[in-house]
Amino acid sequence: MTLKEKILVVEDEKDLVRLIRYNLEKEKFRIISAGDAETGLVMARKAKPDLIILDIMLPKMDGLDFLRSLRKESQVPVVLLTAKRSELDRILGLKLGADDYIVKPFSVGELHARVEALLRRVNQPANAGGDAKPVAIGALEVDFERHEIRVKGKRAELTPKEFELLKLLIEANGKVLSRDQLLERIWGHGKDMEIDTRTVDQHIARLRHKLKSESVRIATVTNFGYQIKMN
Repeated sequence: MTLKEKILVVEDEKDLVRLIRYNLEKEKFRIISAGDAETGLVMARKAKPDLIILDIMLPKMDGLDFLRSLRKESQVPVVLLTAKRSELDRILGLKLGADDYIVKPFSVGELHARVEALLRRVNQPANAGGDAKPVAIGALEVDFERHEIRVKGKRAELTPKEFELLKLLIEANGKVLSRDQLLERIWGHGKDMEIDTRTVDQHIARLRHKLKSESVRIATVTNFGYQIKMN
């Protein structure tokens, strides 16, 4: 039996961990778990998971502090588990570098779909879109095959979603893309899903921060979306 990717579940509700483990292992994923953030960080460093499912409400150190620490050393994809009313936590989580979120209570099928979609994008072969040549835009260099970004010759570490977002804007060649278009094409979520366009805004903000002096190339089109200035 060929096993799929390794997933770390950081969640203190034992029944929920068992439910997630049972259903994702049934889909051939390798599941490891931690009941608190401190243990989760140790496991993330040692086990090198391919994806992390992270609850925000954890004892002692919460999930947001976990995410702050994690993003200093790793860009592994993270899916947040959040409570229905914790909108501010979801927004902060996205600012800190989460790639997606799912609101409790959720169906296991929805969680599985989100995990599959995120891992599929992360594991997509570098040349899946064709022979994409490196692109230079001002002081910004993007190597699509290597998934590398450099600003003034210095490498910038992007999460998979941030890289996808930049790639899509560059491929649009200056055309304005709406928030809904970006949400659907990068996250695979339509308007009926429990995720909104502020997810795009938070990822754009993080992307701009990492592009430093070249951040001005990503322009906001008021009440619509974003475009990249190619000249």
